[in-house]
Amino acid sequence: MKHNSDTPTAISAQLRNDLRGLVAEAEKILGDDISEGSHDLIANMRARLNGAQESLAEFYGDARKKVVDGVKVTDKTIRANPYQSVAIAAGVGLLIGLLVGRRRG
Repeated sequence: MKHNSDTPTAISAQLRNDLRGLVAEAEKILGDDISEGSHDLIANMRARLNGAQESLAEFYGDARKKVVDGVKVTDKTIRANPYQSVAIAAGVGLLIGLLVGRRRG
């Protein structure tokens, strides 16, 4: 179900569509009497729900890996240039302080 060309936005839209379909099928089941057809619909809903869970798990795993990789790169950069990192952090803090102070004043 995973495609390398899928973007997070496309995956998110696909999950939303899958979940909307599941809700529509659930409403259909609730409107009907329990019958043989309802059992087929329930089985179909379970299959689609499992697919949506797999997609969500893949999306979460990919996002987690990217965040961890970003943290590692940031850590290496800070360790390689500690004084520059402190200076940049202080500059950003000063800039944010000035902007917040200007709004309140």
